Amino acid sequence: MQTCLLGLAWDASSSHSRGPALAPAIINALLQSTASSPYSLSGVSIEDCLADRRFPALPDDAEKARAVIGEAVAQILAADMRPLSLGGDHSVTYPILRAMADRHGPLNILHVDAHPDLYDSLDGDRFSHACPFRRAVEDGCVNRLVQVGIRSATPEQRDFAEEHGIVMLTADEWDRIPYAELADPLYVSIDLDGIDPAFAPGVSHPEPGGLSSREVISLVGKITVAPVGADIVELNPERDIGMLTANLAGRLVKELAAKMSE
Repeated sequence: MQTCLLGLAWDASSSHSRGPALAPAIINALLQSTASSPYSLSGVSIEDCLADRRFPALPDDAEKARAVIGEAVAQILAADMRPLSLGGDHSVTYPILRAMADRHGPLNILHVDAHPDLYDSLDGDRFSHACPFRRAVEDGCVNRLVQVGIRSATPEQRDFAEEHGIVMLTADEWDRIPYAELADPLYVSIDLDGIDPAFAPGVSHPEPGGLSSREVISLVGKITVAPVGADIVELNPERDIGMLTANLAGRLVKELAAKMSE
């Protein structure tokens, strides 16, 4: 099945700094540049994977923006494509998961991040980029949630994870990912701050001690089923250095698109 690249220029739900709304256009431009190879490590061309590219305009109102995102995902699924979404901040993942679960039922999710994003609310916002997986679990969108790269979890979030059977792994534990539990329907969400800032400096919330580029690419390659959807979020081009993070995001798009097309 082919993939649709969905660009979501939204960062109004960020808690610290804006900038991720600039990311989708930059990643898309890199993917179309002749300066880099179009192929995944497995030899699949991104052009053979992507059937469409959609970049819907998002209204300023957060609730309306979530509705537009959900509808965009529903339309992609109705066209028998799989959405590979580019954020934007991580709040975009919640409406994506809602739409995905409407089609596929509760999802198995592999989530790469420095933060578990399980806050009930942050700064009075229950739909902050720090809350998407809390909302998704509460709404019944999640069957199994495996988080890797976590190194900034509060006691509240750890308690919620334990209560709901969420697997929370540090960056040192990336080789303990239970791939057998990540069966179809599988969704992959990669927050670029899950990767060490030495490899991905262009994020709003850098946390030392993360995954390497090689490790995160490798874990995508080890997935045993074709994901029904995926997202790459939290690239902040205004904080990037030499396009390191943007180019890594482009590589991850190629690897995910190839895996989704298997």
